[in-house]
Amino acid sequence: MSAYQENSQDSSQVRGLYADTRNSRSLAASILAGWSPVLLLAIPLVVLAAAVEYAGNATLESIVTLALIRIVTVVGIYIFVGNSGIVSFGQIAFMAIAAYASAWQTCCEALKPMTMPGLPDFLLAGSMPLWLSGLTSVALAAAAAFVVGLILMRLSGLAASISTLAVLFIFNTVYSNWDSVTMGSASIVGLPEYVSAPVAVAGVVIALVIAFVHQRSRWGLMLRASREDEVAARAAGVSLYVSRLVAFTVSGAVMGMAGVLQAHFLGSISTDSFFLDLTFITLAMLIVGGTRSLAGAVVGTLVVQAITEVFRQLESGVNIGHAQIALPSGMQELVLAAAMLLILIFRRDGLLGGRELVLRLRPRSMRAPGP
Repeated sequence: MSAYQENSQDSSQVRGLYADTRNSRSLAASILAGWSPVLLLAIPLVVLAAAVEYAGNATLESIVTLALIRIVTVVGIYIFVGNSGIVSFGQIAFMAIAAYASAWQTCCEALKPMTMPGLPDFLLAGSMPLWLSGLTSVALAAAAAFVVGLILMRLSGLAASISTLAVLFIFNTVYSNWDSVTMGSASIVGLPEYVSAPVAVAGVVIALVIAFVHQRSRWGLMLRASREDEVAARAAGVSLYVSRLVAFTVSGAVMGMAGVLQAHFLGSISTDSFFLDLTFITLAMLIVGGTRSLAGAVVGTLVVQAITEVFRQLESGVNIGHAQIALPSGMQELVLAAAMLLILIFRRDGLLGGRELVLRLRPRSMRAPGP
């Protein structure tokens, strides 16, 4: 073989190696850009949770953990409301179902036979492992959402919204009066408090991935098509019933995860904590950020939670020098209402206007070496 042929062969190998490198970099950049709506939301929250955990400030960690649980809740609502355009007032009911199911499996072994004698024997006799109770509770919430969705997902518009509100009232009434299982309106206490900021942020990441995968799936695409033009979607062969049922069930599962996180963060649950107050504040968070994007759900939650927490502290009193300043009680509700009005007047589609956070990567052009 001549020297010229050897050089040509070496040059071909170098070009092939360069092409493989360029293709792998392009593939990595494509994957990174495709998942950027999740990464750009999840990474700052993970860093925040790690920083709070490292700081060791119990009060700050409690505030951040509650905010992260709220993000899981609002993302669960977004999966159905944001993609379908139907305002649902009943998603908090599935949060309650999972929270009570987790309480039945994990709380107060000595007290359950006296306080909740209506539970099955296998629940009265002992407690389930935390991971198993979490999975079964989420599965129960998803199953309940599926059954409810079988009935309600044929409705549209205002009729669907009112029917979901009726579902919330039905579940709340049942749980408030089912004394032998839920202790009625009393609180169930003694739940293991294992949810910290790292555990809550893990729930946020799972919720974001589920929401993102759903909205990119064929069911999510069909549902958003029906949101934009229901008549055109039907004409194109989109099954509104099936796509809404899928979203409603997935939403119920994520809401169930939020219920488990909240129950084991507070260590107690009651029927009042899963009713109208939580329903309206979480819907407000979604509307403030923007109902049409996953980023809007996260940003809206953080903004509303920050406003609420700041004014709660101001109502409790803040020391400035030698003076203590305390705002009148109820000021946080007034400020939050005013902020919502301003946002809805000047930003009708929410703070993010239905846009996702997207990272646009352009792989650097590499020049292949010559022979």
